[in-house]
Amino acid sequence: AVTAAPKFLNLQDDAKKSAAQGVQAALSSAANLVYSKAALNGQEKASAADGTDLTGMTGVKVIYGYPTADTISAAVTLDGWVAASGATALESTFAPANTSGNTCTVKYTAATSDTVPFKTELQNCK
Repeated sequence: AVTAAPKFLNLQDDAKKSAAQGVQAALSSAANLVYSKAALNGQEKASAADGTDLTGMTGVKVIYGYPTADTISAAVTLDGWVAASGATALESTFAPANTSGNTCTVKYTAATSDTVPFKTELQNCK
């Protein structure tokens, strides 16, 4: 039992990180799909600081064609994960709804120009 405990703890950390990587991939896919729709609508150059409503997608605003950080959750379903309070148009952090010791989060940063698209990154993952 003593030799099995460290390996079990590492498996839990790996599972938490894998779940966060799944959320990261979902956010990236949603952002790219929103960009495709924005490009079809001619909205890929929208640069308003508070975002422009994306035609045909209720609740999604875009900056340079990608979703704003505070509205990307309207474009994707993240079961068991929630946007942390304090989201802005440029930055939002997603965390497990029930942390249970899981401090791993995913940060989404909206596009800042038509040459610098969105960014997603894992935070606090072991």
